[in-house]
Amino acid sequence: MRYFLSLAYDGTNYHGWQIQPNAITVQQVINESIGKILREDINVVGCGRTDTGVHASYYVLHFNVESRIADFGKFLYHLNAVLPADISVYEMLEVDEEKHARFDAVAREYHYFFTKKHHPFLNRFTRRLIQMPDVDLLKASANIIQQNTDFESFCKAHAANKTNICHVTESEWIETEDLLVYRIKADRFLRNMVRALTGTMLEIGLGKRKIDELQSIFDAKDRRKAGMSVEPEGLFLTGVWYEGVGFEKQWKLPFYIK
Repeated sequence: MRYFLSLAYDGTNYHGWQIQPNAITVQQVINESIGKILREDINVVGCGRTDTGVHASYYVLHFNVESRIADFGKFLYHLNAVLPADISVYEMLEVDEEKHARFDAVAREYHYFFTKKHHPFLNRFTRRLIQMPDVDLLKASANIIQQNTDFESFCKAHAANKTNICHVTESEWIETEDLLVYRIKADRFLRNMVRALTGTMLEIGLGKRKIDELQSIFDAKDRRKAGMSVEPEGLFLTGVWYEGVGFEKQWKLPFYIK
């Protein structure tokens, strides 16, 4: 049997999603936790790989088991009891065995959060802005990003990507009283892509680069031409969508509703 599971996690204490030989990861912890309950060796497959320190307010995985799980509510209750406090599971669906949490995702969404002032309750999940950027320049930069499809200049150097093409459907900056937020939605993302895009736009907003340079950076297809990647703690995976597989909710952050 194959099941989809929705969850959220605080990535602060983990070396990303993917299992690594000498570091604790989210995937490893979930494998061990489900295995304890079902008494089977479990290998969950996630909708994507988040880097060290990156969070997910909405994440989807799938896993296979030998026997049908009859009571989803009971299973989720026991799984949350076994999991550490920084990982929570929410909903569960039985799916066809060919459904895949990663390859069948048609869209994903990320948010990067900046705080405009010192905030004791948000420091763990945001980057504080020491200097306020020009928001109009940020918004103009976000529009340019949406017009491009080749993101080679904004992915980790020497990454083994079959293609650097991503189709961005939404790209915007949102300002609230306390926060400045970059939101981007696309069919796929390259490793480090959102952090590199955000860092480059921030340099433009702070006057360290001209906005006219942004298209040239895309055209160069060279990571060295783009700006520095922003820190991981402000980045959240916030949405994953599928055709024919739908959970009831998209779980939102308590300090930001959009």
